[in-house]
Amino acid sequence: MQNFLMTSRRRKKTVMSSINVTPLVDVMLVLLIIFMITSPMLVAGVNVDLPTSTGKAISGSDEPISVTIDKFGNVYINNTHIKQNKLDRKLVAIAKANYKLRIFVRSDKTVSYGKVMTVMGVINKAGFSKVALVTDLNSR
Repeated sequence: MQNFLMTSRRRKKTVMSSINVTPLVDVMLVLLIIFMITSPMLVAGVNVDLPTSTGKAISGSDEPISVTIDKFGNVYINNTHIKQNKLDRKLVAIAKANYKLRIFVRSDKTVSYGKVMTVMGVINKAGFSKVALVTDLNSR
């Protein structure tokens, strides 16, 4: 009789077979909000006021290196500040890995032409031959 009571108790308990998705939805919404806030910060890079141009966009399959000169004359390689006297060593190290990479030079429109040409000379001396100047496309 005791066995009968134990089995009848087991039969009365039902197993929950559904998944509670509320915690999953909560976590996904929090992640969505975090990515929505941080993604514009990742794309922005160094803030420069580019000159305008009517030229066509350059297409390519590889990811170019970005060398940026801000309005104060500071030089950046892919958003990393580099001192002017160390720029050549850094570019030579990058060129040893792959000298066929494209380099996009971005400069604030208030930076002098001489400063831009100095940086482009360092890029050329490091061994890069695919150098392009980046501008805002004029949509006229």
